[in-house]
Amino acid sequence: MEKAAGDEDAGEAALDEITSPAFVVREQGQVVAAAGYRAWPSRTAHIGVLTAPAVRGQGLARVTGSATVAHALAAGLLPQWRARPPASRRVAASLGFEELGFQLSIEII
Repeated sequence: MEKAAGDEDAGEAALDEITSPAFVVREQGQVVAAAGYRAWPSRTAHIGVLTAPAVRGQGLARVTGSATVAHALAAGLLPQWRARPPASRRVAASLGFEELGFQLSIEII
């Protein structure tokens, strides 16, 4: 699925960095949507969600994202959804997240 989604979307979701269980939706035995979180300092759960391009717009990001948020809350963590792409921002808003600011990342070479 990450290959089909492309490097940019897969990198944004960063599912290879999650420390939680992965919450997935399968169709015909293939994972078509996945989400999880990476535990960050201050008991924060940084959520990542990825949906295969062929099945986007069917609510699968909301399903996997919701399961991830529920798991984080049950673990006593504060879910954080960094949503840059507009579609990700819409999913986050549908789950009750509110935009509070922006994140700036700097790579020192």
